[in-house]
Amino acid sequence: MMVIDILTLFPEMFEGPFQSSILKRACDRMLLAINIIDIRNFSEDKHHKVDDYPFGGGAGMVLKPEPLFRCLESLLLPSESRVILLSPQGETFNQAKAGELAREQRLTIICGHYEGIDERVRQLATEEVSVGDYVLTGGEAAAIVVTDCVARLVDGVVDAGSLQQESFTAGLLEYPQYTRPRQFHEREVPEILLNGNHQAVERWRRDQAVRRTFLRRPDLLAGVSLSEEDRRAIDALFDQ
Repeated sequence: MMVIDILTLFPEMFEGPFQSSILKRACDRMLLAINIIDIRNFSEDKHHKVDDYPFGGGAGMVLKPEPLFRCLESLLLPSESRVILLSPQGETFNQAKAGELAREQRLTIICGHYEGIDERVRQLATEEVSVGDYVLTGGEAAAIVVTDCVARLVDGVVDAGSLQQESFTAGLLEYPQYTRPRQFHEREVPEILLNGNHQAVERWRRDQAVRRTFLRRPDLLAGVSLSEEDRRAIDALFDQ
C-alpha cells in the first residue's frame, strides 16, 4: 500500500477529489492511503496563526517554519522518505516523474501558501516540484494533481493495459479513440477499426499517435525511436 501524507492549511479543499471514483476505490481496497494533515494543528499560537510578515518588508505573508517542522516531526518519517515541497521554483512535474514517485511506499507533500514559505522549510524537503510555469494561490490544487497522477500508477489502482497506450507513456500522444455509434453527425468511425484485423489496427494507431505528436507536440519526438514506418506516417502529412 502506498501512503501519501498531504500537509495543508486548507484540508477542506480535499474533501471531494479523493472521495469518489478511482482513488476512493483504491483507498477502499487498501492499495492507497491518503492522509490530509492540517498544519494549523501544530501552531502553538492560541489563534493557530501560521504566517507572519516577511523580514525586509514586502507584500503578502510568509508561512512560518515552526508549525511545519512540528508537523513533519509528528509523522516519524524514515530517513529515506521523500518529502516534496510544491513550489513554482521546483522541477516540472511530468509522467516520468509520476512513474518514479509511484514506486515509493510513502510520499509526503507540503502545500505552500501565501507569499511563500520560510526558506528554512526547504531544508526539510528532499525535492521541490512544480506543476507548471504559473503561480497558484496555494499548493492544494497542485497536490491534487500530483496525487491523482501518481496514485493511478500504483500497482492495481488502474488496469495495467489501460496505462500502456496513454499519452506520454511511450513518449507519444495517444491515438484517437472511438465508440458507438458508428456514425454521428455525419462523421463515421474509420473503417480500419471495424474490420477485425488487429495488426492493421495497431499499425493505424501507431501512425495516428506519431502524426498527432508531430503536429501537436513535436518536442516529444526527440525522445522517441522512430521506425521507417513511423517516418512514412509523418511524411504522409505533407502529401495531403
